[in-house]
Amino acid sequence: MKLMPTRGAFSNQAFAALLAFVCVLAGPLTAKAAPADTLVKAVKFDDVDKVRKLIGQGLDPNMVDSEGTPLLVLAAREKSHKVAALLTDNPRVDLEKLDQAGENAMMLAALNGDTALVQHLIDKDAEVNKKGWTPLHYAASAGKNDIVSLLLDHSAYIDAGSPNGTTPLMMAARGGHITTVKLLLDEGADMTIKNQIGLTAIDFAKRYNQNDIAEGLSARLAKMQQQQPAQHPGASAAAAQ
Repeated sequence: MKLMPTRGAFSNQAFAALLAFVCVLAGPLTAKAAPADTLVKAVKFDDVDKVRKLIGQGLDPNMVDSEGTPLLVLAAREKSHKVAALLTDNPRVDLEKLDQAGENAMMLAALNGDTALVQHLIDKDAEVNKKGWTPLHYAASAGKNDIVSLLLDHSAYIDAGSPNGTTPLMMAARGGHITTVKLLLDEGADMTIKNQIGLTAIDFAKRYNQNDIAEGLSARLAKMQQQQPAQHPGASAAAAQ
């Protein structure tokens, strides 16, 4: 004859199952965060003491977060100024390391208007003239004139072409940043350059309804074209001969 479990035995089995279920639920809540996750969080919250300690314990200062963003790029993006300075000073850190979008720390610092970090990166010999999209593109697109001037003072190529041929002047015109447009023009930007689909800075201004910029650029271009013959008086005489 098959014996039925006693009430006491059944209670013990139920209690054991319940205890196991509670442990499963409580596990993620009580588990200690991985050191890498702790480091990423510390970077985001500009906890420079925690970052210094974890790197000192052997964590890689060039590691990336779950989205592939290097710590220095993350610090620049989140405006974690103290951590960004710490990482920039670390000789092991790759200042040019890119995130999944192809952005480096100087680009995001330029976009955010973080002049101090851009200067610090330049002082540490970070590349100003990155291939493709550059820090100057990002500064111009956001109308960050101080950074535009800083980058130009350190030999940033003023007519740098993005992968599709877009220049910083085009980005400034697109964003409606009149003072940035004038700054770039005064520094020698070429408004006649076309990108891969044939658009100039004037076309960008028109396409994005930046009418004042479009009119100003058009007037400046017309004036420039009128002055060109006057700048070369010998050309007409040579042609007549």
